[in-house]
Amino acid sequence: MILTVLRSTLYMLLQIIITPPYALITLACFPLSPHNRYRVTSSWTRIMLFLLRNLCGIRYQILGAENIPKTPSIVLSKHQSAWETLAFQKIFPPQVWVLKKELLRIPFFGWGLAMTSPIAIDRKSGKKALEQIVEQGKDRLQQGFWIVIFPEGTRIPPGQRGKYRIGGAWLATHTNVPVVPVAHNAGELWGRNSFVKHPGTITVSIGKPIDHTGMEAGELNTKVEAWIEDEMLRINQQNQQKT
Repeated sequence: MILTVLRSTLYMLLQIIITPPYALITLACFPLSPHNRYRVTSSWTRIMLFLLRNLCGIRYQILGAENIPKTPSIVLSKHQSAWETLAFQKIFPPQVWVLKKELLRIPFFGWGLAMTSPIAIDRKSGKKALEQIVEQGKDRLQQGFWIVIFPEGTRIPPGQRGKYRIGGAWLATHTNVPVVPVAHNAGELWGRNSFVKHPGTITVSIGKPIDHTGMEAGELNTKVEAWIEDEMLRINQQNQQKT
């Protein structure tokens, strides 16, 4: 346990050293196209994943990689950790996230995040937020970006389920692009607001794109939730059998 804490501390120190100058580099990329800005910004996440793997011993395996469509799609995923916000940038094609606008105010990290063309919403604005998601979502999809949304809205501890918000399903039914459900157990190794990062292998399960032709947003949202939560149970049961 002491070694795990020391490795987590070293990771944090390196992140603190690397992030500020990298944020300034990403700000200097503002004149570039959105995709080129994304390439520069996402290289920071690859550095963090390298450190997590080699310092903290966090690795991952992907189930269902063959289910990733060839065209821009909407990823609706379980949210347990900060890990998936890094790893998805390596697992999936160039992407933007639907996120709360407050994140853009975080020094250095938020500045770099702003360079990735996110859809930053005010969750309290209700219908206006849904309209913004659709309007900006169509624009990002036309630019060739994927869109990543965490329906639960915040990181949920392992074994628990948050309320699945309708925004992702609403966007899908208004753009008619594939929905890719994703389940993972990253929270088992790097919990919500946890400093300590435990070594091990994270399982990321990518489901087949959901055909939502003729569905209302509520029905699609329910179907996504059912797949993700059922898959979470399966992942956890498999891991228990291994131990």
